[in-house]
Amino acid sequence: MQQPDRIHLRDHVISAEIGAFQSERGRNQRLRFGLSVDLRDPVSGAGDEVDSILSYDVLTQAIDTALAEQRYDLVETLAERIAAEVLAHSAAARIEVTVEKLDRGPGALGVTISRDAARIAARPQSLPVDLLVWSAPGAGPQGPVVIVPGTPPQPEPAGIGAAAARRIALLALDQAAWALAGTLGLEIAETRTELEAAIRGRSPVVWAPARLAAGAAEAGQRPDTLAFWLAERLSAQQLRFALPDEAPLPVAPAGFPIPLARA
Repeated sequence: MQQPDRIHLRDHVISAEIGAFQSERGRNQRLRFGLSVDLRDPVSGAGDEVDSILSYDVLTQAIDTALAEQRYDLVETLAERIAAEVLAHSAAARIEVTVEKLDRGPGALGVTISRDAARIAARPQSLPVDLLVWSAPGAGPQGPVVIVPGTPPQPEPAGIGAAAARRIALLALDQAAWALAGTLGLEIAETRTELEAAIRGRSPVVWAPARLAAGAAEAGQRPDTLAFWLAERLSAQQLRFALPDEAPLPVAPAGFPIPLARA
């Protein structure tokens, strides 16, 4: 059987507070990370387009996101969170994560775990959430709702290439998300971990899509295509559109499994 193509991150060292012992509380210690990711598709099919591959930034961002989420007693729990964050990306099929403490003994003490996307996807869904694409004024929603800014991207500059145009459109939606969050008095979420934390807390949140969707060309760059993409990733209960009365509902992709409604 042919081995899958793989990307990796080695010897990535970060200082953070971690550990179950009292002596580890209130002080940082060095952690060394190693990540190796099996790709679903060979890199030969990427056509030298960065949007067609799993970005190396995904690996470092997964570590940063996991560390920002909470303080960990166990490196095993931290490794699990990193694995889940990376495997949330459709290009990743399997991951091996090593987390080592460098300051607890004469050598490196740590753990290595292996997880695959099928196993992660099979986890029971326990985070019911609605998605709401916001294109009309009104009072902010309550409960576990992820809001996608409905402001259409600005006309793309001429002659810059599809990848640059898509990134500019995503950044424009990020700006719209920050403006909408300020208007509604809500928090911003950029990562899956932040989205899941808001859902668990049953708090509405505005999604800034550039960070999570940049490496997923299939997500598109319009509010509706991004909403369809995110709704499936989160297994949303329904996808609602806050639209002017005269505006029709967008057309969902063929086989889209989540009900559409008008907010």
